[in-house]
Amino acid sequence: MRGSIPLPQREHGLLASILMDAVRGQAAGESGTGAALRGVHLQRLQPVYGHSVGNVREVRVAVGRVLAAVVLAGGMLTACGQGGSESLLDEPTLVVGVRPDLPGLGLRRPDGRFEGFDIDVARYVADRLGKKVRFVQVLASERITALTSGRADLVLATLSVTPERKTQIAFAGPYYMSYQDVLVRADERGVKGVRDLTGRRFCAVEGADPIQRLLAVHGMTARTVPAKNYDQCMGMIKGRTVDAITTNDVILAGLVRREGRGYRLVNARISEQNTGIGLRRGDVEGCEALNRAITRMYQDGTAAKLMRRWFGGTGLDLSIIEVPQFEGCV
Repeated sequence: MRGSIPLPQREHGLLASILMDAVRGQAAGESGTGAALRGVHLQRLQPVYGHSVGNVREVRVAVGRVLAAVVLAGGMLTACGQGGSESLLDEPTLVVGVRPDLPGLGLRRPDGRFEGFDIDVARYVADRLGKKVRFVQVLASERITALTSGRADLVLATLSVTPERKTQIAFAGPYYMSYQDVLVRADERGVKGVRDLTGRRFCAVEGADPIQRLLAVHGMTARTVPAKNYDQCMGMIKGRTVDAITTNDVILAGLVRREGRGYRLVNARISEQNTGIGLRRGDVEGCEALNRAITRMYQDGTAAKLMRRWFGGTGLDLSIIEVPQFEGCV
């Protein structure tokens, strides 16, 4: 739930205690005004009014101010306990978490606006759903919590679909199928494949998992140097404190596009990566609507147009652009 309605201000601590009795009654499975009144003892109201309270009418007057709050609070407990009761389709504006640090994918400009492939995809699917869109920045380590905390409705931020992540969030799409690749300096002429970099220094961005996939390659070893983001990685490879960067090929293609000469992709194709739209679990209707929008994006040629716009001329293979095989909505 995006927010909550505050309970009315209570003038007496005793009434607050009575309210909590009733809320606990609803949390235990009771409902309605009966639950609110069941835990109220007439004698407990006596200190508040200074005289004996002995009839139903007076009880109703005493608890009337808090009864609506009791019902509301109980309803909120029930709704929150159910989880997934809201859909992104109910929101007029979708808050979308995007990367601020990836040229070609999600980059925050000096004027505060965002640009890139993920930004354009987010705008397209929001438009297909008849929604406005507002962007918030998320770094690699913040993508899951942005959804689970309610800070964002969707995340389009190079978020690969993995079994571990599917235990925390749901995925629509994927909207792009990529491969893990390696970026090196153009003067590394002896590097033809990933094993030519065995034992070398790789930049490892916090919150991302390409290094684990790299080390899963048979016979592969590497020394890792941590970084907060890929801008830091580029600074390291320029300064020759690392020898390579490995991650999704679209991220690397964006870096090559920004830097121009001096860097190249190895075309290692270490593993296939399905990049999905992250959303909160339980919103099957919203997930299916997103999948329909993604399908349309490929069918009407928008996906191919956006890929050529942001990754053309970088060495990324764009010869086959087709609708990826979707994950199931759960």
